Amino acid sequence: MHRRNLLKGTFTAAGALLAAATSALRANAADPEKSKVVYHLTDLDKVGFVLGNIRNHFDGVGGPDKVTIALVVHGPALKAFHAAPANAEVARRLGELSKTTLALHACGNTMKSQSITLKDLPPGFVVAEEGGVVRIAELQAAGYVYLRP
Repeated sequence: MHRRNLLKGTFTAAGALLAAATSALRANAADPEKSKVVYHLTDLDKVGFVLGNIRNHFDGVGGPDKVTIALVVHGPALKAFHAAPANAEVARRLGELSKTTLALHACGNTMKSQSITLKDLPPGFVVAEEGGVVRIAELQAAGYVYLRP
């Protein structure tokens, strides 16, 4: 009888601890102020789609003050952001997003291969000197969730 009560008490305590831990995890996951996301963009044909996803992400969590979003651009997609040939739709969407906390990273390797400098890109971009994929890995190590639409 004593063992049964001890075992029952142990399971009850373990259940309570599990419930508390689950509740704490849910609270942290539901706290959008803790959200950090990195969007990976390399496909030229997905530029508009990804910018739309980022806008929807900000809207979905209640605004830019609720989430930290970084956009890392490399490969062919960076051509959409060149100041001279940038299309009007990309420029408009980027202009809207410039009012948010979106961090824009351009791959330094891609910039070299496309023979562009930071002044050739819209304001707000910073150079990922070690490369776009390295920057993505750094952000993931810092707790950012990786999204590649």
